[in-house]
Amino acid sequence: MTTAPPGPGRRLPGRGRHQRRRRPPVVLFLAPFLVPFAAIYLAPIGYTVHQSLFRMHRSGLGLTAPTEVFVGLSNYATALGDAEFRGSLLRVLLIGLVQVPLMLLLALGLALLLDAKAAPLKRFFRLAFFLPYALPGVVGALMWSYLVAPGLSPITAAAHHLGLHLDLTSDALLGPTIGNMLTWGWTGYNMLIIYSALQAIPAELSEAATMDGCSAFAIAWRIKVPLVRPALVLTAVFSIIGTAQLYNEPAILHNVAPNLSSGYTPISAAYQAVGANDFNAAATESVILALLAFALSFGFLRLVQRRGAAL
Repeated sequence: MTTAPPGPGRRLPGRGRHQRRRRPPVVLFLAPFLVPFAAIYLAPIGYTVHQSLFRMHRSGLGLTAPTEVFVGLSNYATALGDAEFRGSLLRVLLIGLVQVPLMLLLALGLALLLDAKAAPLKRFFRLAFFLPYALPGVVGALMWSYLVAPGLSPITAAAHHLGLHLDLTSDALLGPTIGNMLTWGWTGYNMLIIYSALQAIPAELSEAATMDGCSAFAIAWRIKVPLVRPALVLTAVFSIIGTAQLYNEPAILHNVAPNLSSGYTPISAAYQAVGANDFNAAATESVILALLAFALSFGFLRLVQRRGAAL
């Protein structure tokens, strides 16, 4: 007795099971991403958290090798109990609360101006606005250090001729000076992101609004700004994280402003702990800063989502 070959709608018994077994696991496809991600990101983060839970204990006269002792959250209590470190967190928070909204508002205004039909020399101004970001951050900080140095600053000299005593490196103006440096360096970057989002808006929307009698301001406020809201949220999150990592500007400005403490920002405080060979304290301060940046960025996203849902 012969068996008829399977038709188009039939399959041999067990064939599907064997094919499923021969498929390579999904992990093999994800391995080129997961392995570098774990080695470059997860492993250093895990090691930093591990170091923050230990402390080097030295006994006797220090002639013997120190031993690593588990102290739990004691390092975190010590770091948060340090008035200088708490001050560095507060300074970064205050700079971000003022500088980030002003910078994004300026970036949005520049992007809307470039997107306007009547704007002349768009390519030139787009490059001019973006150029400060193209410069290395250290170079920009060195340039601004010259512009605000008490004995060299042309700004101070101009104010002196007007009868004003202006010291941009004084304790009261250090925060605004650093915020101005950040705004100068990053406005063009955020402007380019927002401008790219504006370019994706269909031109028919603006033309229809113009035919309905809307002014250019009304088109920008009621049509363009709501449509680039995701780009604004993205730039805000990037700016929050970047402000939490503030280091270059205060470190360079310290050369012309001796009153600027070496632990002015949390990262500066962590570097100071590394210089003192207290790696456990540096790891603890780094973890606290990472948690602060995560809480601020995640809290901002939740706030935006709630307001978006309410609208």
